[in-house]
Amino acid sequence: MDESATVQQTHAVDRVLLCSPRGFCAGVEMAIKALAWMVRAFEPPVYCYHEIVHNKLVVERFSDRGVIFVDDITEVPPGRPIMLSAHGSAPEVVAAARDRGSYVVDAVCPLVTKVHHEVKVRAGKGYQIVYIGHEGHEEAVGTMAVAPEAIHRVESVDDVAELPDFDQPTALLAQTTLSHRDWADVADAAKERYPDLFTPARSDLCFATTNRQSALMAVAERCDAFVVIGSANSSNTNALAKLATEAGCDRVFRVNGPDELPTDLRGTVGLTAGASAPEDVVQAVIDFLDPTDGVEEVRITEEDEYFPPPRNLRELLSVVDVVATLAAGGPVGDNPRIQDRHVDASDVLTAL
Repeated sequence: MDESATVQQTHAVDRVLLCSPRGFCAGVEMAIKALAWMVRAFEPPVYCYHEIVHNKLVVERFSDRGVIFVDDITEVPPGRPIMLSAHGSAPEVVAAARDRGSYVVDAVCPLVTKVHHEVKVRAGKGYQIVYIGHEGHEEAVGTMAVAPEAIHRVESVDDVAELPDFDQPTALLAQTTLSHRDWADVADAAKERYPDLFTPARSDLCFATTNRQSALMAVAERCDAFVVIGSANSSNTNALAKLATEAGCDRVFRVNGPDELPTDLRGTVGLTAGASAPEDVVQAVIDFLDPTDGVEEVRITEEDEYFPPPRNLRELLSVVDVVATLAAGGPVGDNPRIQDRHVDASDVLTAL
């Protein structure tokens, strides 16, 4: 941390209310660890289609290790290893990557895969799909590409009103990282417009996104200011900042790190982190705020969801492990399977 920033802080913060859960979700944990393993398994550069997750500091750490992020698969030289981001990719992008790359790992979050599958199934049954999602967001772009002729993106109640009257049955799906408040009004409008609207048995909204929003609401009314750690292109981070404002916090700051905070914060400060923000940045912000009465962690639930690395990457890591063991002269018959469930992605990032 920048010591000069600490000197400039006025130390008027009494207490930090630290939200939990916060920070990395299971999908981000999986994607970060997967890309870190690719960095270690292949000679640089490793290519990644889009940012692996929407966090400036995470992307910078991987860039420093030789990962090259591209927005078009044709930017990847033939024969190089490619990772596809956690937000999900269009089917044609996945196919192009497999044609071009020597080794391709799709790190799409399983919750996004669920929505892709639902789009494919519903479109195959002749449905028109109303999809709630942000224009240009990589998850929304990838999802809409699954069945572009059958899907209609909306962001507002007005967008729903402008949709045509469909002769076909209609389904409602959504981007996983939306705020529940963003989803609710638009969903209600869609259900009113199309009374027989199909909705999945389980909400498309990511459980981690919902948990982080609930944790924020549990402390917001006690706060004089609120700090949300995460990058400007992170949908779930922006949703947290918006929610803090709607909850009545007079001062809300969405920051990448402590260097972006003002030095005049005082009283009780709420603190959370978007689903792609590293825990070490949370600690750096706490150090900067330097609360005189300490930190109170407010936990609303436990998260134990775990997404294993993609199968082909697990197989590669097992082969690398066997080769390394043989090179060291050790036995391989009883080697354990690659286990990463209890390895934190924040620690993996720090070790890069």
